[in-house]
Formats: sequence, structure tokens, C-alpha cells
Amino acid sequence: MYINDVHIGYYVVAMIFGLIIGQFIDWMNQRLPDYKKVFSKELIQEYKLKFRPNYLLMLITAAIYATLIYCYGIKDTFIANLDLIKYLILTPMLLSAFVIDYRHQIIPNRLNLTILEVGLVFAFLYGLSDVAITIHMILGMLAGAGIFLLITFLGGLVYGKEAMGFGDVKLMGALGLYFGLSNIVVITLLSFLIGAILSVILLVSKIKKSNEYIPFGPFIVLGTFICMYVPFEVIKNTLLQIFTLGLYQG
Repeated sequence: MYINDVHIGYYVVAMIFGLIIGQFIDWMNQRLPDYKKVFSKELIQEYKLKFRPNYLLMLITAAIYATLIYCYGIKDTFIANLDLIKYLILTPMLLSAFVIDYRHQIIPNRLNLTILEVGLVFAFLYGLSDVAITIHMILGMLAGAGIFLLITFLGGLVYGKEAMGFGDVKLMGALGLYFGLSNIVVITLLSFLIGAILSVILLVSKIKKSNEYIPFGPFIVLGTFICMYVPFEVIKNTLLQIFTLGLYQG
């Protein structure tokens, strides 16, 4: 049986793997905020003592893995599957950044550095087939970090405090390696749009008070997942319609 030209066995394997990775994300979320190593000599013993199934994260990860298989399919060569592979690897790190930033208002340096390191590996692999893709990814890294660094700097000048945490700056720079220049700009716009909408909802519903800090990392993660699934042109045209109040005629 095939779904979107992919054998159903791939979906089953992806979902099982997603369930396992989802539980591992929960372990990451316990360790990284305390600056503890995710992998240690006492890993098995500690994990047995602290093990609590996180069914929500397990199901979310399994669903993401299955839908990524559906969207990107299984190609004949390793290089042709790079988009799928990089998103499968990026997903647990994104989910961890979402949860940790929401709970603790930080994105751990170790997490951002791992995202960056893996991104550099993929930039190299893409360069084996087309060096222009690698250049585009490097420009994405510079643009992602540069835009948010500029916002942080301007926020300090205007308001006398950081408008954006440096964890967000590092995260956007690292994500630029996965999405390239065009898509990292789109992720930036999506993040601010989602942030504005959800912040209003959180304040109106009184989940957050007006003087409470609302972490921006989760909005970046949501914008990133949208870019994984929705074609660039569709997002670009939609954003142009929104920001021009419908005046843009694509």
C-alpha cells in the first residue's frame, strides 16, 4: 500500500521513530536548562529514576515525522533526500527550543550550537552537488542573525533594554543554514506576525499579564515549521497580501 507514492512501511517506521525521539526531547528539556549533558555515563540510571512518558511530545513528533515523509517523499539518492533528512534531524531541536524557551525564557547555547553545527554539515553536503545552494545557506545564516541582532540593538537604543534575547539571534542565525536567504526572511516575517497574534490572544485571555515577558523563541519555531510544509511562493504571496492590506496583486 502506498500513500503519496511512498510505501506505508516508511510511515510506520517514521512514526515509531518519532515516538522514541519525542520521549528523548523530554529528556533534553530536563537536562539542557540546567546546563547538564544530555549524554552522560549515568544516562541509563538517571533516566530510569526520572522516566515519565511525555505522550504529547511523543505524538507531536510522530505526527511531524509522518507528515514530513508525506510532503517530501522518499527519493532515489542520498542528495535528493537531504531536505527530508535535515528536517527530520532539525525537528527535535526545534521542539526542544520551543518548550525550553516557553518554560524558562532561554534557548540554551548548547542547543543553538548543535543546530548550527548540524546546519554546517548540511551546507557542506549541498555544496557537493551545487555550491550555489551552500552560498545561499551561508547568506541565510548571516541574514537571520543580522536581522535579529539589529532589532536587539535598536531596542536597546529606543527602550533601553533588549528587544530580543541573544538566544533568538543565535537560533535565527543557525536556522539560516537550513533555509537559506529567502526563506529566513519569510520565517522572520512569519515569526513577528504569529507573535503579534498570539501575544494579543495571551493578553486578552489573561494567560499572560501586560508586564510579563513573552518569549519569542516559540514564535520562531512555529514560523519555521510553516516554512517546512508550505511552499515559499505561497507564503510570500500570503504575507504580501497581509502586509499590503490586500493591495498586492500577485
